[in-house]
Amino acid sequence: MKIMTIYAHPADTITNCGGTLARHAEAGDEVVALILTHGGRIHPNKYAEEWRKDDPDTEIIRADTAAIIANKKAELERAAEIVGITRVHTLDHDDEIAAVPEDLVDQTAELIARERPDVIICDYPLNSAQTANTHTVATMTALAAIGRAARLLKNLDGSAEVNVRQVFFTSYPVFISDALSLHGPRNDLYIDITPVIAKKVAAMDCFASQGYDGLFARKLIESNNGEHGRVAGVNFAEAFVRCYNETRPLLPVTEAALADDPLTRHVGYSQINLRADFPAG
Repeated sequence: MKIMTIYAHPADTITNCGGTLARHAEAGDEVVALILTHGGRIHPNKYAEEWRKDDPDTEIIRADTAAIIANKKAELERAAEIVGITRVHTLDHDDEIAAVPEDLVDQTAELIARERPDVIICDYPLNSAQTANTHTVATMTALAAIGRAARLLKNLDGSAEVNVRQVFFTSYPVFISDALSLHGPRNDLYIDITPVIAKKVAAMDCFASQGYDGLFARKLIESNNGEHGRVAGVNFAEAFVRCYNETRPLLPVTEAALADDPLTRHVGYSQINLRADFPAG
């Protein structure tokens, strides 16, 4: 099976589904990633914080757009190697895209046609009111490109149609500070990433320029993947929403569900001390 992720920014693939990708890579599946923007202005902690110092490092504060983007790409490449991503495609569009551009849809469809993935993973499109959110734009671009790739005709386009079998949206977000995020859907699939949690921590540590390394990486994984793990009955999990219905010969009940003991599951999903086992450097 081939999995393709489509996200807006360099770190998104790792933070949203890095553990799931690591598990699939270990199982022998091919994983490729597509990043739509260059990420130069997203979480520029390394550069913004340097300006606040009394004696800032001149090399850092003089970094131009190309240098900042190159650093972000290098961080992503290191993280991708850790979790087992085979190829990373970067389209380098501006971070400030606020609508779905036709040329970006074409580029994305072209890469879908080239890679021919079975599964695509992208952000849950937050909500209809946040159309200016780059993550929403990225997912709307991905969905438009999936449709465009499915209508390719070799006679006209030089490439046969691509039928993506399933689209998984990474965890449906509900923000207690946001009055627009409560629509009713829920996460309907959890992947246990406990066996590869060390890889996700190490991959998060690669994004030092945006402050995603160290204690933040551990806090994010504890609070986000730990909470999804609590719901799933494991130590750490990543959550997904399936885009398409699934057809099965029998009603699906997972091995995890059959083996679960609701009475003692709180003991089982609290066995790993993330900060003790993977101390921040």
